[in-house]
Amino acid sequence: MTSNNVQTKSSKPYKGMAMEGPIARWYAQNTRQGREFDVLAKRVSQIVPAGGRVLEVAPGPGFLSIELAKMSKYQVAGVDISKTFVEIERANAKDAGVKIDFRQGDAANLPFEDASFDFVICTAAFKNFTRPARALGEMYRVLRLQGKALVIDLRHDASRAEIDREVDGMGLNWINRFFTKSAFSLMLLKNAYTEQQLREFLSEAGIPKSRIQLSGIGFEVWLEK
Repeated sequence: MTSNNVQTKSSKPYKGMAMEGPIARWYAQNTRQGREFDVLAKRVSQIVPAGGRVLEVAPGPGFLSIELAKMSKYQVAGVDISKTFVEIERANAKDAGVKIDFRQGDAANLPFEDASFDFVICTAAFKNFTRPARALGEMYRVLRLQGKALVIDLRHDASRAEIDREVDGMGLNWINRFFTKSAFSLMLLKNAYTEQQLREFLSEAGIPKSRIQLSGIGFEVWLEK
């Protein structure tokens, strides 16, 4: 595995919006709609036994972590590079009456010991990571034996029609639909990866057991320890 200071062939400069301040707060206000966090949390609960430790990488406003914590089955942690998001996550968790270990940190250098978690999940953020192969390697590193990690994100070849259908089903008002579709077209698709790129990242990270599943406008990458 590469050193934290080494720029590998998959490294890239960050091209997404800086998720701090007003932008992070706008995102937090509009992300809950159209995102079935409770459904995804139930899906995770079918995989992870009670008493397990779950880590969410780049949780944004923290809605998925909060849904998992509400089940009272898991110890939940989250790590996000955005200082504003960590503040929002902690406030949202407090309002929801749940305890979650939210920390500020880099996905390519997770602030946790080896073999710390039974399950790691990352949704809608992987395309923005500056060192994607390193981030995958870090998710794998913190998994316990027989643990699993799941990365869900947009695929680069999703069509405009597919994206329009996805956004139209989010229940947003017209102005937020406009801004969300613009974000997909102008930024998100450009940063998203192809299946071949994902396979190259997995190979570079040296992860022996993984699989990629295409799903709707996105993909799922599964890692197994």
